[in-house]
Amino acid sequence: MSADSNPLLAPWSAPFGAPPFAEIRTEHYRPAFDAALATNKAEIAGIADSVEEPTFDNTLGAFERSGQALDRVASVFFNLAGSNTNEDIQAIERDMAPILSRHHTAIYLNDKLFRRIDAVYAKRDSLSLSAEQLRVLERYHMAFRRAGAGRPEDVKQRLAAISERLASLGTQFGQNVLNDEKSWVMKLDGEADLAGLPDFLVAASAGAATDRGESGHIVTLSRSLIEPFLQFSARRDLRETAFKAWLARGEGGGATDNRAIIAEVVALRAERAKLLGYETFAHYRLDDSMAGTPEAAMDLLRSVWKPARKQALIEREGLQKLAAEQGDNIEVSAWDWRYYAERKRKQQYELDETELKPYLQLDKIIEAAFDTASRLFGITFTERKDVPVYHPDVRAFEVTDSAGKSVGLFYGDYFARSSKRSGAWMSAFRSQEKLNGEIKPIIVNVMNFARGAAGEPTLLSFDDARTLFHELGHGLHGLLSNVTYPLLSGTSVVRDFVEFPSQLYEHWLEQPQVLERYAVHYKTGEPMPKALLDRLLASRTFNQGFATVEYVSSALVDLEMHLLESTEGFDAGAFETKVLKEIDMPKAMVMRHRPPHFQHVFSGEGYSSAYYSYLWSEVLDADGFDAFVGAGDIFDAETARKLKEFVYSAGNKQDAAKAYRDFRGHDPRPEALLRKRGLAA
Repeated sequence: MSADSNPLLAPWSAPFGAPPFAEIRTEHYRPAFDAALATNKAEIAGIADSVEEPTFDNTLGAFERSGQALDRVASVFFNLAGSNTNEDIQAIERDMAPILSRHHTAIYLNDKLFRRIDAVYAKRDSLSLSAEQLRVLERYHMAFRRAGAGRPEDVKQRLAAISERLASLGTQFGQNVLNDEKSWVMKLDGEADLAGLPDFLVAASAGAATDRGESGHIVTLSRSLIEPFLQFSARRDLRETAFKAWLARGEGGGATDNRAIIAEVVALRAERAKLLGYETFAHYRLDDSMAGTPEAAMDLLRSVWKPARKQALIEREGLQKLAAEQGDNIEVSAWDWRYYAERKRKQQYELDETELKPYLQLDKIIEAAFDTASRLFGITFTERKDVPVYHPDVRAFEVTDSAGKSVGLFYGDYFARSSKRSGAWMSAFRSQEKLNGEIKPIIVNVMNFARGAAGEPTLLSFDDARTLFHELGHGLHGLLSNVTYPLLSGTSVVRDFVEFPSQLYEHWLEQPQVLERYAVHYKTGEPMPKALLDRLLASRTFNQGFATVEYVSSALVDLEMHLLESTEGFDAGAFETKVLKEIDMPKAMVMRHRPPHFQHVFSGEGYSSAYYSYLWSEVLDADGFDAFVGAGDIFDAETARKLKEFVYSAGNKQDAAKAYRDFRGHDPRPEALLRKRGLAA
């Protein structure tokens, strides 16, 4: 298939150079990958085999300019593999995982290429490099060393085999979870099965049935549907059935069971770390992080675990007492927690989700998130109907600065569907850089909100609204990037810093200035009453013991799993039970992500042994927002300028700790985290 006939390879003429989604067919992907891989191999060979004396430009610069075709094909394919997949795309994904791993490993284990980089690195102090060039050189030198460059040939061959196998396992793991989520449905028959469900949830369960070509009402394993079902359903038997199905994703015993995959992944990661000279995989992984060591990450998790567990036990006592008061002769179990917590919140704060939701329209929360960005950073989002999208649900927005100059393109993909993996994330179809021209970013936010009934707006929970702000925080990190070299662009920062811009952005949702303007009733247009707003803000730390224990237990199991020096006979279920017993996990609580469906950790290596990073970044965001509070204005111009310059626009131009200090003026203060979560003594 020629470049002219393959839209993935031909020039893209749509506005903003957006991918021509309508022209792309499944059969285009493999030929496009093959052609782009061949081109990239030739580019790498040209650099590695050069007889010229190594310089920054003919080695590092050339390396940064290579791979554009492959990046373009891969960005389209993998974005759609996550957000709009099918069996054919999944088959290509399984085929390409080891091929792409083999390709990238061959690059980073190419001794001739590394010798050229190493030669430039050795004389870096005499080259008059810019700060950004020096950062690129240092990061690549480290990346090649961490990949195994310069090691004996037998070690390199084993490292390559491990990487290839891990790529295949990660792909299969994620597909197994998606297939489990797609295949499970619980039919709600009649009014008895709908008992306790508010109107918005009845509509959402009907919409889910319609989306799957069924009649009536159903519950699926989409988080936006199952969590509110657990929160409101008066049918304890149905809550238990749904919760156990949610908990059992990835361990059903059939073709989608992930437990053997986990054991192999943990063993291969440990072996790779030892081949590279590290004690454990966690030591290898965290060597390039803000934390620096597993011990530092573990200290943070344990410092939060104790007060969180104490608070969770108090919360459980309150729920047990409430159940008894309501005449429910039960012992509160994991599938009961959200149900009684919702009633406890109503009792304690005269507040429930059904009262809040009419004021939290999806479209208005999108407006609020965009307006916050405008007030902080002077940018504007304008919807564009002339830009190609990959699904009818997707919306496209042009982003411009205060002078009307284009910043980039933003896609919002907000609704749950069976072709989309669960959760919420930000990604890029194209990252910002200046090395190959003034390249503007194309950023996407993907979420899984339950769609409103036909003709009705989609209403969000407050947690949903927070998720939307969180992902736009990531999106702004990509959109506002202002770097020359692709390596340093946008969110390409160490893992325990990448959540800082997104978690910081969540704070603006909770500010009265924002809620008073955008939290308006979907029928009357009236703003949320002050009394309701006050109760909402007063309840911000409600159930935080539960939320923190759910998260920290997951992070502890992840870290402990990757601290193993011996993985012989590893069993994920037994290991999970062992760690939870050691930390004395509160009764009626489970991890937010159990190993068989822990996609952060096992669908690739993004958060492997680094799930703690959300909490590490939360220390930064809690202390960081205090800068605006201290300035007396949540949109203070000077504070926002420093935030943009040193964080949102800076990419990975400098060490994360220095970037934070340049913004804040001091190192982060951990006590802000406990205050934020209501866990301070």
